Amino acid sequence: MKYLFSVLIVLKISISVFSQDPNFLVTDLRCEYLQNPQALDVDKPRFTWKITDIKNGAVQSACQIIVGTDSMAVVSGNGNMWKSGKFNSNSTLVAYQGKPLKPYTNYFWKVMVWNQDKKQNLEPNLSSFRTGIKQQNNWVGNWITDSRDVTLKPAAYFRKEFKKTKEVKSAFAYIAAAGLYELKINGNRIGNHVLDPAYTRFDRRNLYVAHDVTSLIQKENTIGVLLGNGWYNHQSTAVWYFHEAPWRARPGFCLDLRIEYTDGTTEFVSTDKSWKTHHSPITFNSIYTGEHFNANLEENGWGIFGFKDDKWENSLIMPAPSQNIVSQQMHPIRATEEIPAKTIRKTESGKYIFDIGKNIAGVSKLSIKGDSGTVVRVTHSELLDKNGNLDMSNINLHYRPTDDTDPFQTDIYTLSGKGLETFSPRFNYKGFQYVEVSSNKPIELTKESLTGVELHSDLPKIGYINSSNNTLNKIWEATNSSYLANLFGYPTDCPQREKNGWTGDAHIAIETALYNFDGITIYEKWLKDHQDEQQPNGVLPAIIPTSGWGYHWANGPDWTSTIAIIPWNIYQFYGDSRLLAECYPNIKNYVDAITKTSEGNLTSWGLGDWIPVTTKPPVEYTSSIYYYTDVTILAKTAKILGNESDFAQYSKLASNIKTAFNEKYFNKIKGSYGNGSQTELSAALHWGLVPEDAKQLVAKNLAQKVIDDGKHLNVGLLGSKTILNALSENGYADLAYEVASQETYPSWGWWIKNGLTTLPENWNLENEKNDISHNHIMFGEISAWYYKALGGIKPDPNIPGFRNILLEPHFVEGLNAFEAVFNAPTGKIESSWKKENGKIMYQVIVPPNATASLRLQLKTGQKITQNQKNLPLSKDYSYQLPLVSGKYVFEIK
Repeated sequence: MKYLFSVLIVLKISISVFSQDPNFLVTDLRCEYLQNPQALDVDKPRFTWKITDIKNGAVQSACQIIVGTDSMAVVSGNGNMWKSGKFNSNSTLVAYQGKPLKPYTNYFWKVMVWNQDKKQNLEPNLSSFRTGIKQQNNWVGNWITDSRDVTLKPAAYFRKEFKKTKEVKSAFAYIAAAGLYELKINGNRIGNHVLDPAYTRFDRRNLYVAHDVTSLIQKENTIGVLLGNGWYNHQSTAVWYFHEAPWRARPGFCLDLRIEYTDGTTEFVSTDKSWKTHHSPITFNSIYTGEHFNANLEENGWGIFGFKDDKWENSLIMPAPSQNIVSQQMHPIRATEEIPAKTIRKTESGKYIFDIGKNIAGVSKLSIKGDSGTVVRVTHSELLDKNGNLDMSNINLHYRPTDDTDPFQTDIYTLSGKGLETFSPRFNYKGFQYVEVSSNKPIELTKESLTGVELHSDLPKIGYINSSNNTLNKIWEATNSSYLANLFGYPTDCPQREKNGWTGDAHIAIETALYNFDGITIYEKWLKDHQDEQQPNGVLPAIIPTSGWGYHWANGPDWTSTIAIIPWNIYQFYGDSRLLAECYPNIKNYVDAITKTSEGNLTSWGLGDWIPVTTKPPVEYTSSIYYYTDVTILAKTAKILGNESDFAQYSKLASNIKTAFNEKYFNKIKGSYGNGSQTELSAALHWGLVPEDAKQLVAKNLAQKVIDDGKHLNVGLLGSKTILNALSENGYADLAYEVASQETYPSWGWWIKNGLTTLPENWNLENEKNDISHNHIMFGEISAWYYKALGGIKPDPNIPGFRNILLEPHFVEGLNAFEAVFNAPTGKIESSWKKENGKIMYQVIVPPNATASLRLQLKTGQKITQNQKNLPLSKDYSYQLPLVSGKYVFEIK
């Protein structure tokens, strides 16, 4: 456990002599963190890129951005919108500062980069973005619906016929919906998104989506729209009040099809009361429970193309849900994988039960033959009971149905009898591994009849780990699966029972999210949801978005610190302060709200260490820690933004909170906090409340407490964030690994040994009937810990965005090999090690245009070499390492 030597190796740039031809490329050009985005509404879009090595390494010393409407001019270095000056900086993030951007316009941009030898990249790079509607008064269409009856069950079709009058240059469809939509033109489904637009506080902000439909416009055309309820018209009844939402109404939409002709003229085909509407075969749809479809009510596929609509009604004009309609600029929800059923079993009662082999969020797709009028029920569950039948007791206890017409997690399909029929819901998703299919008439199914379709926000994967411990690998896979299963345009708690944006779950898992996925677009959207929900007095609800539930319970600083912790982590990981700056007034308002209700600089507002194994600290203890954390982030943000008076004020407040906390809870003689539980000791260490001269003793006491607890966890949600980090960061990485790799109760590995493929919400699986979802992300910090402790990859708070990388890998006892790969904004970072023949081989790749600080803790008698040369072992000795593209190998023995 004890280390007698510490080596500090600081990686710095070594200037190389380049040949005449530059040996680097500029790659991965993005605007607003998306590739060639459409419908940008922001006035100052952000441009990002990466530097890629070819030979000896490259460091950016300066850059220049060129933006214009003529792609060839931009390629040649001329932009009619903006040709920036030469920024003498190695930053690969620049915000637009040119002429005002116009709506409905294609813009092209490139970046010119100079390396450390003042040579410029010659390879052409060109990217683009298109602006959207930009201003609320630019909308041409009306909001339309088919009815004002919120109790009306069938989903509505809408259609409009039109003719093109000239040769089309471009055509873009802009659609905003209160609810969910599916769009078709001439029978072609538009886009590959599902469950669009994303959920927001509908009476305060609505999202629209843009689609390039140029290639689909013919001489004669029909636009078709199908609307679903989503969270807008929540007809299912549960404890969360969504059926009583203040915005609730029959779904509606607004659409502008903007056609630009080659002669320079423009035409709009837009929603008005002339659009025809009719009920669809979707007889009921609920984002929360299921979808019902009667195929006998369908005509011609979608029922709206290639026929006369004289029997259809005219649409109704409705008020816009809000006056704030903005572009949905984030990675969309998509179907990412189709999973064939692994097994099928027919029960004595004639039901079929399918097992798709893993727990997912999504829908099932059923292919079936049967007589016309056959009613098929497709029910989804995470569990089977002891008799092998579906058991939903762990996920349906918050549902409050008023009758039996809306069964939980169940789709109902009525067959047309016209051969092989395939059904999959459009406006719903569920959490499940098992699917039961039953019918009122005999049917024959095979294992191939049902497929699971995985749905989630389709974020790029940017992190990877692998180790010699397969249980550790499976924990990482299960954690990532739970994270994605709980990402649907906002982070949720579970994909079945609630689908709520629980704040506490999200900030606990934020580092797991950002190490594994490129998630900035989702979190920037979700923090705007926070701004929409924050009350004037600064208070936030526990779930976001919300219909009103959550302002009265569970919304103390231990949960709703998302308003501070998530923007701060986005800043750390991306080096981008925009979200932090936009949220600064909200953080300040929230901190002031806590301060007003606190006593003696401590607060007891909160839930506490939720779902502990056995021991739970006082709520005041954990909530005051998060109060301190929020105030500290606020002070640091004030400093970054140049607000010196706020920096001074909140730095003093943070100091006062720390003093009050330690005066009440810290035993200086024993070096212990409170009752000395795992959460109490680890949280104080992790969040920086332990006095510097007491850290070693507190860490020692934490280690002893863990040993006394059998090297197993005894924490709840809040402690699960801090326990492994506090051990690893304070000299007890070996012990942290022992805890992380346990395979008996209570531990992450115990879940894996019990066959789980996602993370449950309770350490104890024995009491399945007591609110125990099997697909929560709340205990998911362990995935981030792999990168931080075993791979040692961390952002530098003083030089964020991984422009300087803090590397501190731990070669823990009991693990023979570990590899972490993280594609940071600066490029791919790799940190891997393996043990063989009594030696440890450590390899690291530092990307171009970045520096790194490597800290290795060696044990008594160990030596470290690089290129067969011994490195001096001195606690504060520096060693210079050239920062070029390639692998750098250390040998420790």
